[in-house]
Amino acid sequence: MEDINKFFSKKNTVEDISETDRFQTSNYLEVIKAFSRITYKSIYVIDYQKKTFEYVSENPLFLCNHTPQEVEAMGYAFYFRHVIKDDLELLFKINEIGFDFYEKLPIDERKLYTISYDFHIVNESKNAVLINHKLTPLFLTPEGKMWKAMCIVSLSHNYTSGNISIFRQGTDNFWKYSITDNKWFVEEKIKLSDRESEILRLYAQGLTINEISKKIFITADTVKFHRRKLFDKLGVNNITEALSYATNYKLL
Repeated sequence: MEDINKFFSKKNTVEDISETDRFQTSNYLEVIKAFSRITYKSIYVIDYQKKTFEYVSENPLFLCNHTPQEVEAMGYAFYFRHVIKDDLELLFKINEIGFDFYEKLPIDERKLYTISYDFHIVNESKNAVLINHKLTPLFLTPEGKMWKAMCIVSLSHNYTSGNISIFRQGTDNFWKYSITDNKWFVEEKIKLSDRESEILRLYAQGLTINEISKKIFITADTVKFHRRKLFDKLGVNNITEALSYATNYKLL
């Protein structure tokens, strides 16, 4: 039988929840449900005390042809059914290193952090799809344990699993985990020039190269020049990947 406990850390064991703790969650799912209705991404909520999913949105990206209710009922057994073996081991590793990192943070800052990572799920057509998870705390116990967390699921702009990063709200630095070196490295977010940001926003509006050149009074060749610099800076191959990267890393 699957060992669901591999998805949970002993360092974050949530046992008794007081009535005071429960009060902070009054009707919070209504806000989550409202958010799920206006985003194209999939949302689910983890309950670390019950070790299951408390809420799963209707977005089919994450569901692998199941209903939200079926995924909620499966809980973490969903991953054993739909994640390839190598990536399942990766998820266990992410759980371990993520909570090791989290435990070292000041309690009053823990809600400011988000972990991001990529892995494959196998959909109903038996195709492996690379998705991105971004997970952040919703509610903590008085001891700073993560009681509930929200995860946003989207298609990854990368090509391989992993890409483990932790971001802190309000800073341009982030932590990137190297599986090879088995350690975290601090990096700085990429900064776009004003021209690069302008061109990327216009592409996001659906404009063509010629339309962009007319709108900002430069030649089409100059647009292409800035676009190539942008691709090199972000490490991407096309404008779709550039837009995905900029969205995921909040560069716009």
